[in-house]
Amino acid sequence: MPVSVAISDKVVAELLRMEEDCTHSGKAHFNAATRWTRWNYAFGIPSVGLSALAGGAFFQDYAVAAGFMSSGVTVLTALMTFLKPSEKAAEHKSSGDQYLALRNDARVFREIELSQVGDEAAAIAGMNGFTTRRNELNQASPQFSNGDFQKAKKGIDRGEAMHAVDKARS
Repeated sequence: MPVSVAISDKVVAELLRMEEDCTHSGKAHFNAATRWTRWNYAFGIPSVGLSALAGGAFFQDYAVAAGFMSSGVTVLTALMTFLKPSEKAAEHKSSGDQYLALRNDARVFREIELSQVGDEAAAIAGMNGFTTRRNELNQASPQFSNGDFQKAKKGIDRGEAMHAVDKARS
């Protein structure tokens, strides 16, 4: 039996909610990745520079200056080791990519495949597959900050996440 309009409308509404959630979560994760990448450079570049300067100061018999610079390198290296900004940036980027992939798959299902589904059970099963993926992704992803989310929301509200074809339709 073909998919009823009522079930089809409910599946479409749920997929649209999921697409919106994935857009916001994906963009927030990309914002978090950018923030952690900045921290990685903020700790790493001075650490490399101070390390080189400390070595030069040591060989020039500026032991006190070399000691202070070495202490700075130690603090920066400890922060990088403890905070792991490089790893956090990679985790957030990976989560952002996965959210956008889920959003794209849900959109293709909603826009193209749903109309080809033969019955209500298959339509619901297709939607449930996306719901399961979203729930697993929510559980596995690192937490982004409220600031990352607010920045994402503002950008999305300005139309940053909308495709040109969708802008033309609205």
